[in-house]
Order: sequence, then C-alpha cells, then structure tokens
Amino acid sequence: MKPNLKFPFYAKVSLVFIGLFAFVYMLFVAQTIIIPIIYSTIMAILLIPIVNLFVRKGMNRALSIAITIILVISITILLIALLSSQMIQFGDSFPKLMENFHHLLNQSIAWVSETFNVSSHKINAWISEKKIEVLSESSSFIGKTLINTGNVLVVLVLIPVYIFMILFYQPLLIEFVHKLFRSSNQNEINEVLSATKKIIQSYLVGLILEAIIVAILNSVSLLILGIEYAILLGVIGAILNVIPYLGGIISVALSMMIALATKSPTYALLVFGSYVLIQLIDNNYIMPKVVASKVKINALVSIIVVLTGGALWGIPGMFLSIPLTAIIKVVFDHIEPLKPWGFLLGDTMPPIIEIKTPFKKIIEQIKNIK
Repeated sequence: MKPNLKFPFYAKVSLVFIGLFAFVYMLFVAQTIIIPIIYSTIMAILLIPIVNLFVRKGMNRALSIAITIILVISITILLIALLSSQMIQFGDSFPKLMENFHHLLNQSIAWVSETFNVSSHKINAWISEKKIEVLSESSSFIGKTLINTGNVLVVLVLIPVYIFMILFYQPLLIEFVHKLFRSSNQNEINEVLSATKKIIQSYLVGLILEAIIVAILNSVSLLILGIEYAILLGVIGAILNVIPYLGGIISVALSMMIALATKSPTYALLVFGSYVLIQLIDNNYIMPKVVASKVKINALVSIIVVLTGGALWGIPGMFLSIPLTAIIKVVFDHIEPLKPWGFLLGDTMPPIIEIKTPFKKIIEQIKNIK
C-alpha cells in the first residue's frame, strides 16, 4: 500500500500561486479570443427570454434567434445614427476646442507665474517636454490602434455569430455542464445555472435602465446650462457610469473640460455641481432600486475587480468585472468549502458590536408575559 503524500503548507501555497499566475497569464495572452466569447455569452443569456417568446409563438428556433439578433443590431445602429449629428459637429469643432484649451493654458500659466513667483519660461519648458513625451507615446498608441482596427472589425462580426451559436446550442451546452459533474450534484448545478442566468438578466436589464435614466439626467442638466454637445456628453457619461466609481469621475472630467473650452470656469463648476447631484440621486435612489438589489457585491471588492479588470483586459475588462464577479459569487455561494469567499464578496455587514442594555432582560420578560 502506497503511503499518502502530504505537502507542507508552503508547498501548497507555492503551487496555488503558480497556478494562479499561469491562469492569469493565459487570460491576458488569449484576451482577443476570450473577451468576445464572454461578451457573447452574457448577451446571449440576456436575449434568452426574447428568443423563448418567439419560440412560444410557434416560430422556428433558428429564425427566432436570427430575428432577435437583427433587432438588437438595428436598435444599436439607430442609437448611433441619433448621436451621429453631434459626433460630426464635435469632430468639426475640435480644432476650435484645442485653440480654446491653449488659450486657457496660457492664462493658467500666467496666473501660476504671478501667484507662486515661478518663471513662465520654466513652466513652458516643462509643458513642452511633457508634450513631446505624450506625442511620442500617442504616435505609438495610434499605430497600435490602426493595427488593431482590423481585429476590432473581426470581433464585431464574430460577436453576432457567437451569440447565434450559443443560443442555438443552449440545450447542448446545459447538458454538457450536467454531464461534467456527478449525478448526485445535479440539483445544485440546476440552482447555480438558474441563479447565474437570473443574476445576469436582472443585472443587465437594471444596468440598461440605470444608464437610460442617467443619460436623460445628464443631457437635461447640460442642456439647461447651455453646454454644447449635451446629448452626446450625457450618453457618454451614462455609458462610463457603468464602470463603478471610476466611470463617474471620467465622465464629469470630460464634461467639465468641454464647458471650460466652450464657456467659462463658472460653467465648469456648475457642470461639476450638477453631476455631483446626479451621482447622489443615482447612488442613493436609482442604484439601490434598479441595480444594487440584483448584484450584492461590496464596494471594496467592486473597486478591486474594476482595477484588476482594467489592468488585465483594459476598458472591456472594466465593463466585465462586476458581472463576472457576480457570477463567481453565485458559484461560491452554492459550494460548501467556498461559501466564506462568497460571503466576503457580498455586502452583508455583520454586527460589529452587540449593545447590551440593563433593561434587556426586563423587556424580554414583558414580551414573554404578553
């Protein structure tokens, strides 16, 4: 009989870290393959109710899937067409915006030079040095962007194909998951699959509703202030708002820059105040009612996974971080050894201090008498 091999603790930890490093490295290297598949899977799960509705009406499954995908593509093209006029105006007035930025920059340099008694020549030299660095980095970035444009176009074509295939082979994929595990765990597998599907559907629907509400609030506030490209900035701000915490900062900074270039610093402060008010409404009323009730992920974990997703996969990783974390939490909550990790990801705060009052026993006795 062979003796059981027992690894020391440091060996187990080393193996876990090596495995995690290899797994993360594979995710980074294969991101051009993995990201479209993940997006397609999430979109396919979101579209399942629509496909099932067409199937219940007696329509062929393949035709139902095709009509659903065509509807989604049509809505996306319509939204882009509605924003295209403001996009064209923004592109045409971009040189004027840059000229206004240079004028504001010169005024800022003069103010800093007078206030802090710093030579304007030194400030201009430092800005010129940083500008050269930025331009050199931008040229390499533009080169990479042009090279990757073909890949982006291929991905845009592949995603509808992936969605169609995932929806069409949905029964096969579900049966594969069932066959992958022991027959004694089939009930738990059904619970995990149904909970995952429900979370993705409810979370994405809530996220879309939140984005629509925030886009309307952003656009109306900017229109009231008379800021140019108000609708475009409002929609961009709503899309960026999907990224927790960081997206809101980027959107308000972008709108303030446009206000500075087209209006005055006073309007930039008014834009900041309106966005702060909208964020308060979103965080305290819209998010708890529409989105937060769907995915129970605490703020600390949200920030960590968003930054990790950005470091690993860039902007697509930021958008995918919260849905993937929610799916991982569902899986952890249904596997006994991993339940503590699921609890750590959630936002259920245990009581820190139990307050004991001298009248606690008396109150309990009165309740028992009643």
